[in-house]
Amino acid sequence: MSVTAFAPETEARFALARQVADAVLFEGYVLYPYRASSAKNRLRWQFGVLVPPAWGAECEEHDFQHTECLMEPRADATLAVELRFLRARRRTVQRACADGDFETVGELRLGDRVLVPWDEGTEERVEAVVTVDELVDGDGVTIAFGRPAGEESEPVLDKSGRTVGRVIRRYEEISGALRLSARELDGPYRVLRLTAVVENTSTWTPADGQAGDRDAALPRSLVASHLLMGLSAGSFLSMTDPPEWAKGLIASCRNLHTWPVLAGETGRADVMLSSPIILEDHPALAPESPGALYDATEIDEILALRTAALTDEEKREARGTDERAAAVIELADSMPPEVLERLHGAVRGLREVTGSASAEGFPDEYGIPRPDTPWWDPASESGYDPAHDRVVVDGRPVGAGTRVRLDPGLRHTDAQDLFLRGRTATVEAVLHDVDGAVHLAVTVEDDPGADLRREQGRFLYFQPDEVTPLENDA
Repeated sequence: MSVTAFAPETEARFALARQVADAVLFEGYVLYPYRASSAKNRLRWQFGVLVPPAWGAECEEHDFQHTECLMEPRADATLAVELRFLRARRRTVQRACADGDFETVGELRLGDRVLVPWDEGTEERVEAVVTVDELVDGDGVTIAFGRPAGEESEPVLDKSGRTVGRVIRRYEEISGALRLSARELDGPYRVLRLTAVVENTSTWTPADGQAGDRDAALPRSLVASHLLMGLSAGSFLSMTDPPEWAKGLIASCRNLHTWPVLAGETGRADVMLSSPIILEDHPALAPESPGALYDATEIDEILALRTAALTDEEKREARGTDERAAAVIELADSMPPEVLERLHGAVRGLREVTGSASAEGFPDEYGIPRPDTPWWDPASESGYDPAHDRVVVDGRPVGAGTRVRLDPGLRHTDAQDLFLRGRTATVEAVLHDVDGAVHLAVTVEDDPGADLRREQGRFLYFQPDEVTPLENDA
């Protein structure tokens, strides 16, 4: 067994897979509006948290991940494994006193940022290269690892270079184990079931009063834990789209708190990513994405616009929250218009328009060929005028300018619209969609931002049976 650096060829294959793995590693790390004071940034590290066993017994989080997948290694193949996780280090902010000492404070205000206490995440890796023969023999291979406790101090300087405070970062001791084994299975081809188990083996025990204290367990946890595995010769089988002969073997694999998918270069099957977030085979970042935004689903355009619209004071706090949060602020502030425009949308699923389609077109869901004609004809809109159209509701015509009472139900709307029940609104337009349904665009009358919404065309939408016309309105 070797735990030295990977060979250049392995490193190159893993480098591509790490682009997606980084998104897994930092998913939810810091959420918009990227400030420590934001309520949703006070409960962090949602994915792949392997807690100390003594604390895991008291909660619904786990102290291990169990991955099983199938591989077809060639003779003398080796398996490269990279365990990656975040280690939470606790940051304390202190102000410099006149006597040369320091005092702990809730914030330290500087010209460009506001430093506050925060749990920072530092990336950790455990690497190993083993032969497949080692995995099959006996109980396989176990790689134990640990990181000692420690403390770091960093001075905080103002613009003139004067020390105005310091930041203390404390690490707690963590320990874990990576257990690898393989077993040959019966079947028409030679195939092995690879088992990879990641465990938090910390002996830390919660003190009195810490039994339900997640904050006490996090610095001793493996956060966002996931695995990259690569074969030097041979291939893995897809867990989501296996060949017919392997479907029964795939179904017998046991995956707990993680899920393996093919990763790396499309068309190859020699790298597997096992992550706490379920992905498809060969996941990839959108090429339009300008950088990491850390927020769930990575809605780049909305996040970039909202981040750029934060007040100067909010941006100062975000910069002081974390280096990664500061980078998001700089990214949003420096994004050129042409980059932002690329985030507006992309079409990836259309077939080639230059190819020769058959005269019969493409089959529908029943396999019956249909004419290859557009699903929507823009000319059909010529008879509609949202500003002047009317729809009859409770025997009365309703159109732009009509005052209505909102009565959202459970059939068409979402939970947020239910809060508007009973409020009065003004209809701004009557809209018809391509399926023939009618929608009323409205602005709520006591909404202080109604004029801005009207100017931007950002309305709320209800169906006719979700409103009641008010008396004495046309």
